[in-house]
Amino acid sequence: MGSRKNLENHLAKVAFLFPGQGAQHVGMGKSIAMRFPAAKSLYDQAREILGFDLAAVCFDGPAERLNSTVVSQPALFVTSLAALELLRADHPGVIESCSMAAGLSLGEYTALVFAGVMSFEDGLRVVQRRGEAMQKAADAHPSGMVSALLLENPQVASICDEAAAAGKIWIANYLCPGNIVLSGEKAACLRAGELIEQGGGSARTLAVAGAFHTPLMESACGELGEILNRVQFDLGRIPVVSNVDAKTHQSPEEIRQILIRQVTQPVLWEDCIRELLAQGCDQFYEIGPGKVLKSLMKRIDRKVDCQTINDSGI
Repeated sequence: MGSRKNLENHLAKVAFLFPGQGAQHVGMGKSIAMRFPAAKSLYDQAREILGFDLAAVCFDGPAERLNSTVVSQPALFVTSLAALELLRADHPGVIESCSMAAGLSLGEYTALVFAGVMSFEDGLRVVQRRGEAMQKAADAHPSGMVSALLLENPQVASICDEAAAAGKIWIANYLCPGNIVLSGEKAACLRAGELIEQGGGSARTLAVAGAFHTPLMESACGELGEILNRVQFDLGRIPVVSNVDAKTHQSPEEIRQILIRQVTQPVLWEDCIRELLAQGCDQFYEIGPGKVLKSLMKRIDRKVDCQTINDSGI
C-alpha cells in the first residue's frame, strides 16, 4: 500500500504491469465491482461477450473452474482492467502519467487494451479464443511446467538439456534472477524437477494445463491468428514492451505476429523490466490480482518502487 506522495509524484516516469495466468483467486474483483460502476460494467459486458457469468466465477468460484485455462485468461484480463477503474477513480493523475506498459503472457493483452491498441471487446474475444486454443493444444499433448528456483541461468539451461532425454522440454519463462520456468512433456518436467533439486535449487510444479510458451502450443497459433486478423489494431497512446523480444512495436501487423509468436516462444519478463528501466521508468504499478510481479521486481532491482492495485486497495 503506497503513500499518496508516491502515487501522485508526477515527476516519476510511470509504467503499468499486468499479471498473467496463475495470479487468479476466488473473490478477485468483487470489492472493486461493488464500489465502482465502471468496473461492474466491464463484468456485465464480459457476460454478454463470453456467454457466461464471468463475475460469478471470479467472485464466488468454484476455484477449479476459475483456474481452468479457458476461464482464467478472460477472468484475469477483465479483473485487471477493473482494477484500473479503482485507480482511475481515486488517483486519475497516475493513469494520465503512465508512459509505458507491459504484461506477463496473458497480461500483454491487458496492457495493449489499456494502451488503446485494441478495444476491450476485441481484446476479450481474442483472449477467450486464445484460452480455448491453448487448452486444446494442452489436451493434445499431456504436458506441464516446473519452476527452477535459486539457480543461475546456465545451470538451468544445462538441466533442461539433460532432462530432454526424458521428453521434449524448453525454457519457457525468464522471470527474474533465480526464477526460470521450464515447460514440456510431463516425464521431462518430472526429470527436470529431480535435477533442479539435485543441483541445489528448488523445483515447483505449476498448476497449469500444459506446456505454455513452447512449440507444443503450435496448434493454437492458427486459431489465434485467425481471430487476430479480424481485430482492428490502432496506434497506442503509450508503448507496450513485448514478451517475445522485450521491445516496443507500433505496426499493427508486427503486433499481430508478436502475439502469435508469444504462444510458442519464451517470455522474457526480466528483459522487459530491464527495458522499462532503461527507458527511464522509475515508478511501477502492478494492476490486477496478486503481487507476483512486485515480487519479481524485487529480485530484478530491489531499489525500484512497485505498488499493487487490486482488491486490497492501493
